[in-house]
Amino acid sequence: MESAGARCSSGGSRDPVVVREKHLFKGELPEPLVQLACSHRHCAFPVKGNELCVWDTDTTQPLFLSGHCYSISALSFGSNINPLLVCSASHERVIVWNLDECTQKVQEGLTPHGIVIGTLLGMVLHVRFSPDEQQVAVCAGNQIYMLSAKNEAILAELDGHLAPVTAAEFCTWEKSMLISVSEDRTFKVWDYSTSQLIYQSGIITAFPLLSLLIDEENKQLITGCAEGQLWIFSLIRDHNYRCVTHINLKKEQEKFCNKLWKSGKEIGEGQNDSKVCKTDNMRPEGSVETSLPILLIEHCDFLVCFDNEENIYSAMNTRYFWIGTSTALLIINLANFELEAFLSYKDYSDLSIRFARSCALTRQTVNGKVLCLITSMFEDMIAVLEVNLDALVRTQQSGFLPCGNENSLSVIARCSLLTTSPLCKGLKKNMKESSSKTPGMKKTVKDKPLVFHNKIKSSGYTAAPRMTMFTPNINLKKKEVSKWKTNCKCKNKEYPLESDPPIKYEKELSVTCKPTPIFSVQYSGDGEMLACGLADRAVLIFNSNLTDMYNVFSGHDGAVNSVGWSHDRNWLVSASQDRTLRVWSVCNKEPALILGKEKFDKTVCFAQFYFLDTFILLCCGAEFHLLSFHPDTTKDDLKRYKQRSVCKLVQKFPMASTMEITSLSAVNDFYSYVVLTAGSNRALEVFDLNAGCSTAVMPEVHTRSVHQICQNKGSSFSTQQPEAYNLFMTTAAGDGIKLWDLRTLRCERRFEGHSSRCYPCGIAVSPCGRFIASGSDDKYAYIYELRSSTFLHRLGRHSESVINVTFSPSSPQIRFKSYFQQLHPEVFLTQWNLFHSLGSSPPSPWMANSGCFYPDT
Repeated sequence: MESAGARCSSGGSRDPVVVREKHLFKGELPEPLVQLACSHRHCAFPVKGNELCVWDTDTTQPLFLSGHCYSISALSFGSNINPLLVCSASHERVIVWNLDECTQKVQEGLTPHGIVIGTLLGMVLHVRFSPDEQQVAVCAGNQIYMLSAKNEAILAELDGHLAPVTAAEFCTWEKSMLISVSEDRTFKVWDYSTSQLIYQSGIITAFPLLSLLIDEENKQLITGCAEGQLWIFSLIRDHNYRCVTHINLKKEQEKFCNKLWKSGKEIGEGQNDSKVCKTDNMRPEGSVETSLPILLIEHCDFLVCFDNEENIYSAMNTRYFWIGTSTALLIINLANFELEAFLSYKDYSDLSIRFARSCALTRQTVNGKVLCLITSMFEDMIAVLEVNLDALVRTQQSGFLPCGNENSLSVIARCSLLTTSPLCKGLKKNMKESSSKTPGMKKTVKDKPLVFHNKIKSSGYTAAPRMTMFTPNINLKKKEVSKWKTNCKCKNKEYPLESDPPIKYEKELSVTCKPTPIFSVQYSGDGEMLACGLADRAVLIFNSNLTDMYNVFSGHDGAVNSVGWSHDRNWLVSASQDRTLRVWSVCNKEPALILGKEKFDKTVCFAQFYFLDTFILLCCGAEFHLLSFHPDTTKDDLKRYKQRSVCKLVQKFPMASTMEITSLSAVNDFYSYVVLTAGSNRALEVFDLNAGCSTAVMPEVHTRSVHQICQNKGSSFSTQQPEAYNLFMTTAAGDGIKLWDLRTLRCERRFEGHSSRCYPCGIAVSPCGRFIASGSDDKYAYIYELRSSTFLHRLGRHSESVINVTFSPSSPQIRFKSYFQQLHPEVFLTQWNLFHSLGSSPPSPWMANSGCFYPDT
């Protein structure tokens, strides 16, 4: 064996602070070497084939242990530091070494010995200590042997795989549970105390599974194959080992490099490095595409901090894990399943190894650095690398992360309205028009008698004036007043921020006797009423307890695409496929404002009130319109067909490089200048209406076009932190839900588990900001917690796909909308209830479901 000593990587193509080669060991390496070991400040690897070398980074003298007659193929450290145990395995025996005792014997001049716990088990590819270090799982051939760590004894034999077992891990929160992966492309869950098979997966991939990791915090299983594919499965008891997500590392690395190259081109810094990153992933003509075997999956105990007290990383408890491949080390964000940074061996000229055969990493960081142990694929070399994790992430994330709060966007308006802003211009126009229409400014005409002869008795001028025209129904008014007071008292309660999501089914209500789709559902701001836009051109309004229909609006000539309540709950805006927009007064059945087909050349897909009911936002084609309006509901019998309301276009805002805007969202409950739009080009664009321009564009936010943007708007019954309003969600068919932060313009978390391949399933966020509800194709509705990617509840009782959801702003209630089959005669609203143990009588929170029907499906 030859030691090259510590060498610092200076003069490489990258920042020398990121990685340096501490030691390089040369010698004969065993051919079947699969598993290396790292623990805190110790590294274990074989030298001269059958000799074990344990190197302490704090000392310069390695510890050599002899006891094997054949080549060592697998190594593993125990979880405890005192005493520190290491297990080595070869074809003929498995030995457990106590490093403290071995070091003491070497100092005394004696030969150290370990405890032989197994003999003649076959070719061992993986060993792992149990959490209490009382047992050792040995993967030899197609079997897993459970050996005692104290003496030579086989406690259990787990037989069931059809090919060699490549990795095994213990489940810490479940007693006697072991999970294994194999070259037969499946994973199995065992109860090793009884030698029983608990669960067996199907064939996951076409390539052998090589690595395995169990995430204790999220209760997930992460496994990787020989072709650069990652699968994450849920280990929660009720989830039946469902697949949470699938990650293609090749695509993620290419996407990350393209993003890094574009950001470097924009900021003008690090452009050369980014170009290297981009060109490394571009295969020239005639070259052969190499595989990307996942050799290692390990935890990465590192919290990203970019000198920002309001950073969303801390708020969301983000976790990361390492991926070790033959060409690079990658850091994957466990919240959004995206690549955060990667270290390619060939990008650093001072590294001796370009292609790794096996690797190992320390989980704990020391002064922000981790140790990495890699062996060469083509030469007999083992290198010990020191990776500066903080420098690695900073150098690659600085190009597309904001540096401070002063330049970041915010949903809440933080500055006064500019004089050149379109909002300011619209406000001035609105004030002028409303003042010119004031009745007090008109010249009033005095009443004059039609007959001027006061002596004629038939004229009626000599009779006493009639004081009472009709007798009002006093009892009816009393009932209405008492009912209103009762409702107000019930709604004055604050939203319970610590309550659980609604999960109890309550009742159903038939909306219509015909099979009619419901395209839009929305609560009023006080939670008293529920508006539904139907495909039969009608808009229905129900009271919150679904006991009565409050009003029916008709007049559209096409299906109603969207409905939206005003902030004062007195107006309702509806957009239809007939290329019209109507504003309705809740008390009247006739529309107060109609914008006809001459105003729009395409269908109005979405409309809502904006800036505390000052404007109307609507999207039409590839642009959205900002309209100022003044509704007038006064009646004139002579001019009742003439529209008295005023509405004028303030400005049109086109979305860049798209054919159609697929979704739009803005806050109306408080002053906000930000408008979010998503287009058919899979991009998301942020507009600042105070400046009157686009401020940010996020390309390819999903693999398909975003069909809904859902902001965390809260409600008047709950109070959240101001930073929480910068969170918003997007969803697309077949690509799950993504949580974004407007300040960083990054995907902070991804929610997977529901199915949305056939229909554009909608999403909603609770007023407390803690839960997300989503529809699904599998006839269930899913509820996620904002801090976890795994769903909390799965709600059934639906006959078809659930395509839309909405929360009540005043109490823990949620409403679902689903498709029904052709044979189903009706469309239903379904109530769900959640009971609280608050010491008093529980409120009446509920959850409703409206059904939809498509004759063509």
